[in-house]
Amino acid sequence: MKYNKLGNTDIDVSVICLGTMTWGVQNTIEQAHEQLDYALDNGVNFIDTAEMYPVPPTEETYTKTEQFIGKWDKLKTDRDKIILATKVAGPAESMSYIRGGTNRLDKKNIKAACEASLKRLNVDYIDLYQLHWPSRNTNFFGSLGYQHSQEEDFIHPYESLLALKELKDEGKIREFGLSNETPWGLSTFLNEAKTHDLPRVMSVQNPYNLLNRTYEIGMAEISIREKVGLLAYSPLGFGVLSGKYLDGKRPENARLTLFDRFTRYLGDKAEKATKSYHDIAKEHGMSLTQLSLSFVNNRNFLTSNIIGATTMDQLKENIDSVNVELNQEIYEKIERVHQEITNPCP
Repeated sequence: MKYNKLGNTDIDVSVICLGTMTWGVQNTIEQAHEQLDYALDNGVNFIDTAEMYPVPPTEETYTKTEQFIGKWDKLKTDRDKIILATKVAGPAESMSYIRGGTNRLDKKNIKAACEASLKRLNVDYIDLYQLHWPSRNTNFFGSLGYQHSQEEDFIHPYESLLALKELKDEGKIREFGLSNETPWGLSTFLNEAKTHDLPRVMSVQNPYNLLNRTYEIGMAEISIREKVGLLAYSPLGFGVLSGKYLDGKRPENARLTLFDRFTRYLGDKAEKATKSYHDIAKEHGMSLTQLSLSFVNNRNFLTSNIIGATTMDQLKENIDSVNVELNQEIYEKIERVHQEITNPCP
């Protein structure tokens, strides 16, 4: 396994991070614990979850993933070897069941969410506490267009930082990160922290993969210069970049077969690009999964690549991607496809 520093801290996190959002819908607690055991035994020390998980989010399954993790025995015996990350949900009309529908990223909600996560996870502290999505109306979750509202009432980053400072001072969190964030959001959090001596953001969890490289446009430079690395989610584009959905295939029990909502990485342009990447992988004697994950693993603005799996075979291949190296010829071929079909799935 390879490791990177989390932000400008002395915390080492594995380049592969174990994602957990299928646990409680597509995976049982026994399967979740099997994945956790295997990952830890193979050098993965970084685990990412959220109060909202599993996905798709429902009132019935809300917090189930955290509960699964909280019952994993090694979280007690090997706590010092594990970097545990979770997230507080942002506001969403469709999730009125979260804190009575009053959820905003203010002090009351952030502190209540964190304390509830600590109890479910059965730990004394969270290593990385993340704001799952902004409290303001901006372009995330697959949207590129931005519609500004002068009258919008949102929680300013300064107020969120005050809550995070209290949690850090109380020893309940070690560091904090953002998720689904934009250049304005990241810059504002950094500036407010510096101006008011508040906790500094250490990571940004945004989507990044061969079909969606929009992070490179406005965020990559900030990540590198400010040492706020990317935690890349959806590195396989909901499994599309494994190649299993090519030519209209819908494997049994696969995410896009089960859930209609995950259509972001489908479409004619995405299909064409995926086929091109598949051909590159085949030509160089590797799977499309290996090509896709290795590409993400080796970005210079990346801190960790959040992989997810519903089977042990998938998990093993995903973790092993850390040992796959792409040569210059492969990178050049990838860039040619990217120039021809640029970000078909933002």
